[in-house]
Amino acid sequence: MTDFWLISVPLDKTSLTSVEKLKRTVAKTNLASCCKFSIPDLKVGILDSLLSVSDDLSKLDTLTESVIKKTCQCMREVMEQSSDKVLENALANGDHSTNQRAALLPLKAYLKSLRVDLMSYVTKFQWDKAKYPTALPLSSLADIISKEVSQVETELKSRAAAYNSVKVSLQSLEHKLEGNLQTCSLNDIVRKEDLVVSEYLTTLLVVVTRGSYLQWERTYESLSEFVVPRSSRKLLEDGEGGIFSVTLFKRAVCKFKAKAHESKFIVREYSFDLEEKKQQEMKQLSVHKKEQYGIFVRWLKVNFSQAFIAWVHLKALRVFVESVLRYGLPVNYQALLLQTDTKHSKKLREELSSLFKHLDPTASMTDVSCDIPGLCQQEYFSYICFHISTNVLEMS
Repeated sequence: MTDFWLISVPLDKTSLTSVEKLKRTVAKTNLASCCKFSIPDLKVGILDSLLSVSDDLSKLDTLTESVIKKTCQCMREVMEQSSDKVLENALANGDHSTNQRAALLPLKAYLKSLRVDLMSYVTKFQWDKAKYPTALPLSSLADIISKEVSQVETELKSRAAAYNSVKVSLQSLEHKLEGNLQTCSLNDIVRKEDLVVSEYLTTLLVVVTRGSYLQWERTYESLSEFVVPRSSRKLLEDGEGGIFSVTLFKRAVCKFKAKAHESKFIVREYSFDLEEKKQQEMKQLSVHKKEQYGIFVRWLKVNFSQAFIAWVHLKALRVFVESVLRYGLPVNYQALLLQTDTKHSKKLREELSSLFKHLDPTASMTDVSCDIPGLCQQEYFSYICFHISTNVLEMS
């Protein structure tokens, strides 16, 4: 699994020599790829303010990563329901741009494409001055990111709840219509000629268990007065029993139902109008779900990417603040982006520790098997290091 380490070292002569040595070493050993990470000049402010901002950024980092994971997990769950086929309604707005065509890819291919795009964004990072003006105080930049992330989190909850409500309603109706003999759809089973509907006569549908077939045949004509003799027909059968029709005078319906209930025969409420209403309701719910699916998936894609972009800016902010706090003023540091593989983490960490030990000889090597290198609370290195995880885009 490939991930990013964002490190920062001061621009003193020894560190610059170490940086050049690092570049040569990683290129030779394939431990990682290394490139400069461009962070603009930001407003430093006073020391007390920096300490406060540092603490706020740390908490915001944790929140942002959590929202990113939730958004990606929701996107994965929703899109997986399409059974890895062409996504429903992805082009509902008629936009056939490259990004929209990418939406037609199955989930695995889409996440792979998205991962490539976001990794490319990190390696070619440029600060968005329009969205995050560098003239603003650091605390204001943090507030912008915080509001952006909080809005995504709030909207994710409401949109997910709305989509799941439609999905559950449709599943419930489908379950009923595909369920047992008491609730299953008879749309393609019952024909108009199976039912007698006149001024005086009506036809009822009765659910009879397999073990009661003989009892039904012997007794249905006597369950009440005015049952038409030999009018019963078996219309449907499954492993548990069958649905029988019986014709009788309308005035005898109530008594027939009561007697049938006593004999454990279940009279189903049925009419073509009722059946049509159920089918229409399911059709409308299905259309509504597809519409909501398209809208929700597009929202998830856009906001996941935007949250990730905000997160990278947040990492850049943290590097800047920690560099000033650690290395002092005037602002004089270099940020580097290391792209490495998990299996090379230990060796790379050892190499970095050796090269930059002069920055803080008291810094000790910590457990390099930590899931989030550079971000764990107990980790402290002689250099500044933050981790940008892309594992949320990995397919399990």
